[in-house]
Amino acid sequence: MSPDHHSPISLERDCDVTLIPGGQRLKLHQGDRVVVTQALGGTFTVQTDQGYLARVNAADADAIGRTVAGPETGAEEAPVSGPFELDRVIEQLKTVFDPEIPINVVDLGLIYECQSRPLGAGGHRVEIKMSMTAPGCGMGDVLKDDAQARVQTVPGVAEVEVELVWDPPWDMSRMSEAARLELGLY
Repeated sequence: MSPDHHSPISLERDCDVTLIPGGQRLKLHQGDRVVVTQALGGTFTVQTDQGYLARVNAADADAIGRTVAGPETGAEEAPVSGPFELDRVIEQLKTVFDPEIPINVVDLGLIYECQSRPLGAGGHRVEIKMSMTAPGCGMGDVLKDDAQARVQTVPGVAEVEVELVWDPPWDMSRMSEAARLELGLY
């Protein structure tokens, strides 16, 4: 049985985490207490006893007594077979979640462009332009790497380039209706 959200958990082993929103790396130690505040897309957002928010990757889920299986673990998963479809790329991007807001990057409106082109040697090159909710967000590279790893698992994808862009600046109008409803913005 997995622990409940908002119940303190003692770390079962040392664990490297990424601080939110700054993106700095930090090591939490066995016995440190955390509270899981979000568990989406194979990653976990925890609050430490010091009040920091931090992201725990799927590979370290066992440190907080959790397991992650399936496509949420990212690039380690073998791609499903089949022809290349851009819709599958979008579906994979929907498994990447903002660590502070329980919405995926597609519905949050962070994906500005997603295009593909066939390569002469076979496969497709997928080019993605994505933004963050704020220019100072230190999680940009983390989410960029997540997006790249997830898209790389799509059948027929040979290359992935994810570029962080800041123009136009993100605003709430880019969010999907489902995201606005989830956040109570109606």
